[in-house]
Order: sequence, then structure tokens, then C-alpha cells
Amino acid sequence: MNQSFETLAIHAGQEPDPRTGAVIPPIYATSTYAQDGVGGTREGYEYSRTKNPTRAALEDCLAALEGGRRGFAFASGMAAEDTLLRTLCQPGDHVVIPDDAYGGTFRLFSKVAARWGLSWTAAKLSDVDSVRAALTDSTKLVWCETPTNPLLSIADITALAGLTHEHGAKLVVDNTFASPYLQRPLQLGADVVVHSTTKYLGGHSDVVGGALVVDDDETAEAIAFHSNSMGAVAGPFDAWLTLRGAKTLAVRMDRHCDNAERIAAFLANHDAVASVLYPGLETHPGHETAAKQMRRYGGMVSFRLAAGTDAAVRVCDRAKLFTLAESLGGVESLIEHPGRMTHASAAGSPLEVPNDLVRLSVGIENVDDLLADLDQALA
Repeated sequence: MNQSFETLAIHAGQEPDPRTGAVIPPIYATSTYAQDGVGGTREGYEYSRTKNPTRAALEDCLAALEGGRRGFAFASGMAAEDTLLRTLCQPGDHVVIPDDAYGGTFRLFSKVAARWGLSWTAAKLSDVDSVRAALTDSTKLVWCETPTNPLLSIADITALAGLTHEHGAKLVVDNTFASPYLQRPLQLGADVVVHSTTKYLGGHSDVVGGALVVDDDETAEAIAFHSNSMGAVAGPFDAWLTLRGAKTLAVRMDRHCDNAERIAAFLANHDAVASVLYPGLETHPGHETAAKQMRRYGGMVSFRLAAGTDAAVRVCDRAKLFTLAESLGGVESLIEHPGRMTHASAAGSPLEVPNDLVRLSVGIENVDDLLADLDQALA
């Protein structure tokens, strides 16, 4: 029976416990498992780095939400990214990355993977011709974020998948900002989906995690081998918290989107604001593409201040209901200055972000209260 997203979020991988009938998957806080004779594992469980029932429940749920065959849960989004790079690439390979990628992703490529012998080129992923020009004979991956962090650029996943596959490479899509409720990259042609589950999937700013989802068995087996070999897996309590958060993803995302749309419209008409970066606005250059591949436009809003850097910092400092903090995707609203906070690692690089930029993670509070806070912060 085909089930809706909301139903899968609550039930996929989460059948009542066969022994007790518990409707919530238990937290299996165990490192090892008794075997019925040498090599006689029960349902394949031997050691929790390799497999844990709580983590397996989360992985099954994530795979269902993304429409993939296999999901893998990690200790953080960066652990998921690092494991994927070592799974699909080797020294001497090349990757195309967004020219406005998340600062942590850029740091992984420029400061860690580069020392391992993996080269990269930054390209404007909203421009297919720019990506085509960046491809080389050694390109193994095109790494896509859409919407991007923090400039909220939009890439056409279907077009990129066609180009990437024509070149004999794989398309990886970081779906953190959209979440599987708003966008399902595997159905649009992507080969791998990446998440920081810390963000919208967890949704409550109380757990750090990451995930990979794939739809082919060969890639899944390779990831499983590297996940076990490298060991940066999600612990059972973290997996349980993330699974709890995922149950309410749909209802939370609808409220995030409702609030973000109101805030983007408010900012677009404010004299202190030079420009608003939100794909839900018809003036956004990626609006039509976003409308084609997303259910709605998300809870992230960035904007640039007409008076420059000092004004951007001042708005961050003056906000009261919007908490000055890194991260995003939780039920509470956050504000930050990317140039000095989440994207400081990109300073001086081709991925440097404007210093007059402010990024909002719009929460699910009453939107009138949020608008009043922004109004006083911008005054």
C-alpha cells in the first residue's frame, strides 16, 4: 500500500516492538549482542558500530521519506559527507562544488579532502553551462546544495543529473534546507542525498546527526562498508531523538514555510533592506525552478542590509526573539551573520559571502511576534 509522507514519517521502520508492543522504537543502549553459537547472529546484530536496532529504525524511516532503498545515519552531517567522499572518490579524483556552498562543506573539501588528493572546482550550480565548464576527465561527483546555504540559490536537479550522468559522474544533493518533505532529489535523478539531520529532520536543536540515502544497491553496499570501517555512526539515543523529530516534520515544515513567506514579504518592503534572498519570491532568479521541484520554499530567509556590514551586525545584536546562534531548522527562530559565523571559513576564498548578509532560520512561533522583533531590530 502506498502511504503518504506524513504516514511514513510516523510509521516507516517503526513497527510496534514484537516482544512488548511498545509503539515507540526502544533505545538499544548496547555495544554488543549475544550470538546463538559462533557466527549465529540474531537478525544480523553483532556489534553496534555495524548495526543497531534504534539506528536501523531511523535509517529505514529516512529511506522511506526520501523514496530511496537504503538510509545511513551518522554522528553528524560532516561525518556523513566525509564517509561519502571516501566511498565514492579516491586520491586524484575531482569534484564540482557550489560556489556558495555551506562553510563546513567547503572546509571539508579545501582543508581535509584536498590533503588526501581530492581536487575541487567551485561553479555556479544554478547555471548548467557553468557546471559543464567545470567538469574534467577526473570528475567523479557534482556536489549540489539547493537551496544553498546561505545565499539560497536554486539548482535544477533534473538538469544537473542529466549532465552529470552524461559525463559518467554521480550527482550528490544536500537536501538539508528543503528536507524530504519539500523536495525529493532521488526522484529528480540524483544518486545520493545528504542531510544534516541536526536541522529540520531533528527539528528541536537537541541532537547532532547526519544521513545519506541512496536508491541503488551497489552504492548502498559501498557506503555500508565504509560506514562500518570508519565508524562515525549515530549513537542509539541520537538516532531515537532524530526519529522522534522526523515524526512531526511535515507539520513543522508547513509552519516554517508559512512564517518565512510572511517574513520575506515584510523584508522585501523594508527601507533598510537592500535585497531579500528567498526562492518563494517571484523576484528570486531561481523561483521557477524551485516551484517545479519543491513542494514549498522552506523556512530559511537571507537578506542584505542597505547600510552595509555594520548594519547587518547591529540587526543580529538587536534581535531579541530571534536568538543569535549558529545552526538552523529548529522550532525556535535563529539569526546570524554568516560572514563572521557559519561561513567564516570561506573568507578570502571564491565562496566568501557578503558581509552585509543576515541569515534567518524562521521558527514556528507566532509570526506576528517574529515580525515585531525584526521591525524593532531594523529600526
